[in-house]
Amino acid sequence: MSHEDFPTESPAVVTCGLPYANGDLHVGHLRTYVSGDILTRALETIGQQTAFVSGSDMHGTPIAVNAEEAGVSPEEFALDWHETYQETFPQFDVDFDNYGHTHDETNTELTRDIVRTLDDRGYVYEKEIEVAWDPIEDQPLPDRYVVGTCPYCGEQARGDECDEGCGRHLEPGEIEDPKSTLTGNPAEYRTRDHKFFRVSEFQEYLQEFIDRLEGTSNAQNQPREWIEGELQDWCISRDLDWGIDYPGDEGEADDLVLYVWVDAPIEYISSTKQYTERVGADEYDWEAVWRDESEAGDADAGGEIVHVIGRDIIQHHTVFWPAMLRGADFAEPRAVMASGFVNLEGEAFSTSRNRAIWADDYLDTEFSTDLLRYYLATQGSFERDVDFTWGRFQERVNAELADAVGNFVYRALLFATRNYDGTPDADVSPDVVDRIREAMEAFQAALNDYSLRRAGETAVDLARFGNEYIQRNEPWKLTDDDPDRAAQVIRDTVQLVKAISVLLAPFTPEKAETVWSQLEEDGSVHDREIDACLEAPPATFGEPTELFEKIEDDTVANLEDQLAERVAEAEAASEAETDTSEEDDTRPMTDLEPIADERIPYEDFEKLDIRVGEILAAEPIEGADELVRLDVDLGVEERQLVAGIQQLHDVDDLPGTTIVVLANLEKAELFGVESNGMLLAAGEEADLLTTHEDAEPGTKIQ
Repeated sequence: MSHEDFPTESPAVVTCGLPYANGDLHVGHLRTYVSGDILTRALETIGQQTAFVSGSDMHGTPIAVNAEEAGVSPEEFALDWHETYQETFPQFDVDFDNYGHTHDETNTELTRDIVRTLDDRGYVYEKEIEVAWDPIEDQPLPDRYVVGTCPYCGEQARGDECDEGCGRHLEPGEIEDPKSTLTGNPAEYRTRDHKFFRVSEFQEYLQEFIDRLEGTSNAQNQPREWIEGELQDWCISRDLDWGIDYPGDEGEADDLVLYVWVDAPIEYISSTKQYTERVGADEYDWEAVWRDESEAGDADAGGEIVHVIGRDIIQHHTVFWPAMLRGADFAEPRAVMASGFVNLEGEAFSTSRNRAIWADDYLDTEFSTDLLRYYLATQGSFERDVDFTWGRFQERVNAELADAVGNFVYRALLFATRNYDGTPDADVSPDVVDRIREAMEAFQAALNDYSLRRAGETAVDLARFGNEYIQRNEPWKLTDDDPDRAAQVIRDTVQLVKAISVLLAPFTPEKAETVWSQLEEDGSVHDREIDACLEAPPATFGEPTELFEKIEDDTVANLEDQLAERVAEAEAASEAETDTSEEDDTRPMTDLEPIADERIPYEDFEKLDIRVGEILAAEPIEGADELVRLDVDLGVEERQLVAGIQQLHDVDDLPGTTIVVLANLEKAELFGVESNGMLLAAGEEADLLTTHEDAEPGTKIQ
C-alpha cells in the first residue's frame, strides 16, 4: 500500500461487509453495497486498477438459529439466501468482480491455514472459560443462543454483542442474567476449554495502524477506546456444530468451530483469490494486494485495501482483523469507510414490524435503480445517518437528476441535432475547458477524501453550470444573428454533456450509458477513464430522449400510504401475539422517563436565560465522533457551542437553523473546544427545539 493519492501503481481491492445469509435485503443494507460499487467504478474512472469483492456470511448462530426454526440444515438455509443475494445485487447494478461465500472450499482452506499460522507462531492459546449453558436441554449456548444484560451498560444484549446499548463486542461468559433463546430457560455458566487469539500482543502495532488508517472519521476514532485502553484477547472458538472446524491436531478441539468473525473477513481474501483464478494473475494478482512478503511487516506492503462497511462492525475491521492480518503476514487495510445507518422517516428500520423499504419494494416501484443509487451515495456524508422518506427522495431526484442533469442533457443534445445534426464544427471554449477540468479535479479529490457525496455532486454541478450557460447565451437567438457564436455555444454544451456522462457513470450507470449511446460514442462509458471528459464527441448523432422523469406527488402519497398500512398491520399482529395488559394497571406502556417528583421553585426557573439562536456555521470536531462546533447568533452576541449531534444531523444542513439555547450555563471544554452555552434538543434522536414563528435571534424564552 502506498498511501499516495489515487490512482497508484499498486492494485486496489474494494470490499463490502458480508451480508448474513439469513434474510431479505433492505435499502439500509444496500447503502454499503451500492457505495462500494460506486467507489470501485469511480476509482477505475480515474485509472486505478481495482477489484470489487464480497460474499455471503454463511456461518454463526444467526444462521443456525433461523435454520432450526425453518426446519432445514444451516447449509441449505444459508445457500438459499446466498443465491437470493446473487440475484438481487445485479438488479441494483452492484457489480462484484467476485461474490463468494464463507462455506466454500477456498475460504475454508484459507481460514484454516491462517489460524494454523497464528497458532504455530504462538498467537493462539487455550484457556478455560465460563460459557452459557441450557441446563434443561443440556447444551451450550454460544452467541445469539443466549441473551441477557450487558455488563458494561446494563442494556439488553446478545451473547456476542451489546446491540441495544453500547455496541461492545462481548466475549463468552460476559453477559449477565443469561437466558436461552431456544427454550426461554434461565441459563447457567459452565467451564469449557476454548481458543484465544492474543490481540493484546498487537496493541503497539494497532496504535500505529489506527493513526495511518484512512477512510471515514468514525472508523478512525471509534476503535481508540479499545486500542488505547487495556486490549483484551479474543475468543475465536465456539461450541457449535455449524462453522469451520478448528484446525487443530487430531483430537484437539474436535468439538469446536471457529467464531464467525474469524472466517468472515478472510472471505475478502478468498474472494479476491477466486477472481484471480478466474481471470489470471496477469490481469489481476490477488497476492500483490494481500501478501506482505517484507521481513519486518512493512506497513506499505501490499495493495490498496479499502473496506466499505456499516458502523456497527468498525471494531471487527479495525482491531481484530488487522491484528490477524499482521500475525499471518498479510497486508493491512489502507482505508475503512464506515457508513451511518439508514432510518425511515426519523426512526430506525424495524424488520420485525415490517418497517423498512425492502429491496423488492423498491424494484416494485419501477423507478430506475439509478435514482436510489444516487440518493444513498449523496444524501449527506457517508459516516452520518440517512433519513429515508419518499418525499425527500422525490425532492432530490426531481431537483438534481431531473431538473439539473436531465433537463440540461436533453436541451443541449436536442438543439445540437436539430441545428447541426450533432456536434458543431468548433473548438471548445477555454472557459468551458477550464470548468470541466475543475470538475475532473474535484471528482478525483473527493475520492481521495473518501467522499462519494462530493464526487457525485461534480456531475450535477456541471449540469447546473450548463443550464446557466444556455440561459445566459440564448443560442436560439444567435442562430440567425450570430451563427458562429451559436455553433460555439452548442459545441460547448455537447462537451459538457459528455463530461457529465463520464462523471455520473459510477453513480447512475444505466442513465450514463444512455447518454453515451445518445452521443453515439463507441463502446461503453464504463470502459472509459476520466480523460474522456475532454475528448471530442462524435460529429453526428440522433435526437435524444428525456433522461429522467419527475416523480409525481400522487406517486409519493401512494407509496407513503402503502408503507403506513403495512407497518400498521405488522404492529397489530405483534400486539395480538403479546399480551402486555394487567388488570390492575391501565397505564399505557412507554419508554419515556417518568416526570420527576421533585419540584423546583419558580425562582430557580427564573435563573435560566433561554434564548432563540440561529446557527451561523457548523463543523465536526476532529477526533470526536459525536461532537459538532457551532457558531450561534444570539442577537446581542455570537457564541461558540459544542453539541453532540454529529451522528444525528447532517452538519452541512445546520447553518440557518433556528434553535433554542440555554445561554447562562457555565462554560465547559469538550475535546479541547470551549462550549459557551447549551443547545436544547429532545430525546435520543436530538430533535432540535425551535420556534413556531420567526422569532428573532436573542428573543428570550418565557
